[in-house]
Amino acid sequence: MFKFKLTERDNLTSARVGLMCTPHGTAETPVFMPVGTQAAVKALTPEEVCEAGGRVILANAYHLMLRPGAELIRKMGGLHRFMHWDGVILTDSGGFQIYSQARLRKISEEGVQFRSHLDGSTHFLTPEMAVEIQEKLGADIMMCLDECAGYPASRKEIESSMQLTLRWAGRCRAAKKILDRALFGIVQGGMYPELRSQSAEATLEIGFDGYALGGLSVGEPKSMMMEVLEHTLQQLPEDRPRYVMGVGAPEDLVECVALGADMFDCVLPTRGARNGLLLTRRGKISIKNARYQDDESPVDEQCQCYTCRHYSRGYLRHLYQAKEILAMRLNTLHNVYYILELMQGIRLAIRQGNYAEFRREFYNLRQEGLEEEAKRAAL
Repeated sequence: MFKFKLTERDNLTSARVGLMCTPHGTAETPVFMPVGTQAAVKALTPEEVCEAGGRVILANAYHLMLRPGAELIRKMGGLHRFMHWDGVILTDSGGFQIYSQARLRKISEEGVQFRSHLDGSTHFLTPEMAVEIQEKLGADIMMCLDECAGYPASRKEIESSMQLTLRWAGRCRAAKKILDRALFGIVQGGMYPELRSQSAEATLEIGFDGYALGGLSVGEPKSMMMEVLEHTLQQLPEDRPRYVMGVGAPEDLVECVALGADMFDCVLPTRGARNGLLLTRRGKISIKNARYQDDESPVDEQCQCYTCRHYSRGYLRHLYQAKEILAMRLNTLHNVYYILELMQGIRLAIRQGNYAEFRREFYNLRQEGLEEEAKRAAL
């Protein structure tokens, strides 16, 4: 059975540490979930994700239903066996992917008709089917099908989308058959605090194992996103995990944890790595920059990942410029390790009662990095 228990709280912020228990093991929160959209975290093996500190992977039901198909995965022993991952798996229903392909879909009360981005074939997905697909996949944590509205959008558009999401949430809840798997409801409402409040209240009335905040990080200003998060997180129950969907920049993780969020996912660490963007304690670096061509230092001198222990910035730049596959692997190993180590540090700081000090040091190092960059630019 899925269970969630709070174990520690920060005295000065809303940050908290908890433990999620699932059929495939436990995971401490706050937790970042590397994105394995098609049953694979790009450029890494499941063993490498685990060695980096990963305990939860996010896979996408939309992509897996199209290829290779949920029924095939079920026949092959479920998603854990299929991808050789012994940890926790959360599956996104595909609402965001359908949202991002507006030209290929048509939304109705019954569900979503969409054309496959693979071959143009037509499919129809209902809330009941979304749950059935995720149960076939064998996910530990499943997400309701929702309609994700974009930004900007009128209050009327957002309210209509929110109400449809709520009706779909009720149907998802009624469709759930496997009792020991968790189902999370999704709070929508755009950038309108009163609509977020209405959505949170109605979603809580339906009743779910955890609650997610959707419709964020879709183009709105960062300050607006944080205001919506602070407003909405306060209205979610303390005894359930709170999941902020699609957020993963290091600064955002530190701030969202302070507001009381528990779970995160984002493609930023892996996509950034494939494009030469590396995460460090002193901020981001673009390894494609010419000044790194003869740099013998590691990406981050304090990092203990495989990449930083064995390779220089100069070598990583060479691999990237030469378009070697190894560049993607080494860059991704570093970024995933960095973000998971950041979460480990966050949890430790909360347990030790010094999260405020952790935040100050986090931003001090970043400021030092900016000052160093400014000095280099002035030379």
